Amino acid sequence: MFDLDRWQEIFSSIRSNVLRTVLSGFTVALGLFIFIVLFGIGNGLNNSFAKAFTRDATNLIMVWGGKTTIPYAGLQSDRTITFNNDDFDAIVKESKGKLEYASPRYTTSLTVKYGKESGSYQINGVLGDEKFLENRTMIDGRYINERDNELKQNVASIGRMVWRDLIRDGNPIGKDLEINGTMFKVVGVFSDPGGDWDERHISIPLHTLQQMKKSSDTISTVMLSYNPTMTPDEGVKYGDQLEKNIRARHQISPDDQQGIRVSNNAKNTQDSFAFLFVITAVVGFIGLGTLLAGIIGISNIMVYIIKERTKEIGVRKAIGAKPAGIVALILQESIVITVISGFVGVGLGVLALKLIGNNLEDFFITEPSVGWGLIAAAFFCLVLSGAIAGFVPAYKASKIKPIEALRTD
Repeated sequence: MFDLDRWQEIFSSIRSNVLRTVLSGFTVALGLFIFIVLFGIGNGLNNSFAKAFTRDATNLIMVWGGKTTIPYAGLQSDRTITFNNDDFDAIVKESKGKLEYASPRYTTSLTVKYGKESGSYQINGVLGDEKFLENRTMIDGRYINERDNELKQNVASIGRMVWRDLIRDGNPIGKDLEINGTMFKVVGVFSDPGGDWDERHISIPLHTLQQMKKSSDTISTVMLSYNPTMTPDEGVKYGDQLEKNIRARHQISPDDQQGIRVSNNAKNTQDSFAFLFVITAVVGFIGLGTLLAGIIGISNIMVYIIKERTKEIGVRKAIGAKPAGIVALILQESIVITVISGFVGVGLGVLALKLIGNNLEDFFITEPSVGWGLIAAAFFCLVLSGAIAGFVPAYKASKIKPIEALRTD
């Protein structure tokens, strides 16, 4: 392996047969390049799906009222289904032991003022569990809590963008915002994985907002997360039963898709990840196919190279070279070409993914990348296949008698 004369022979052979070397190396480099780029894009799809499902709690279920389109139980169609506090209390009671977090939400858009600054923002009347259901992180202060609702306090937790838009400089905690003519004290600032839109929301106690709306007990949305010990299948069954109970309570036809809407992340995750699995499998199949094509290409080229060098092998044997030495020389040359070409393919593949970056976010591909473990495994497979591809024909050629080798055309 460390024979200087052999290394000189190898590099002399490479310099003398540039086209042959380039063809051998191109197959290896191209195989690794395509493999890395395809798997990187597959991981980019995975990243996008994971990001989409971590904006809210992964076990989140949301229920909205709608408008009926089918007459049912003696009631006319075109009824507006509106939820209230009793609906939320009934859901919590029916779901005993199955809930992790739960909060109703009453949503409205109101004008908010601070000093000379003003704007229209979404105001959410909520319970404290909304923080966990929305995966919100407190930047400063605290979130709305149970005591705020019991006392109907005029307090608000604001999104980061509300702070930036209205208050701008300084600590926002303790500042007073005027919401629809009523003063609210800021008790906390939150960030939201949903981005700028969700960070332009303001959360206040549900009962405070309902009181502002002339003591209405209306709620816009029911938000809850099922017990995390439940499997996704159990989460789907729970969501279906929840929908069935709400339909029965409001006398909505089981066939009416517009009466209420239920979004269950467990069901969404099942459907989406089944689709993602198919896409990933296809990408993986193509990537492995490309790798296999590279291996076959190496084998074919090595067979051609050995055939081309048969006379050379005959001369070496005629002057006393041993078969093992001939095989070792060709094998070492094959490995050197494969390793160098492999590094080129890996470098180009990683560079391509870096250049792609987040430029394909519009196509649902985020931060495409490939783990170094997978790259190393693919690299090793190609180097090993290159060694085997060189060994088999070289071993056969080394067994040919010198006179027969010299007669080969």
